[in-house]
Amino acid sequence: MKEKYNYNINLDVKFGHQEIIDIPSIVKECKEKWFNQTLTKVNDSVVRIGIVEGEFHWHKHDNDDEFFFVLEGQFLIDLEDRTIVLNPNQGVTISKGVMHRPRAPKKTVLLMAETSSVEPTGD
Repeated sequence: MKEKYNYNINLDVKFGHQEIIDIPSIVKECKEKWFNQTLTKVNDSVVRIGIVEGEFHWHKHDNDDEFFFVLEGQFLIDLEDRTIVLNPNQGVTISKGVMHRPRAPKKTVLLMAETSSVEPTGD
């Protein structure tokens, strides 16, 4: 049985092709500490927005890489041997199978790109 976490993760695709995605409006409407919304599907991948503050749990994705790109704030990704620090306009790809723990010391807005089949809470 999967552990229950206090995250708001929405896997439904909110915007279709040719629809404008207004990030500032989405951020303004968000009142939660850990919010994740799939914005759009691009072929077999999705682009998601994360509006986060606090810690996610340690996890990995056996079959999927993940790309994180910070728009606002600061995003830290703990690995088993180091921490990657991302500031605005910086991104990184975490390889499949790598244990990691995302966290944000303050409210952070980021975009993520990953396959549409990925389980955001890990495998």
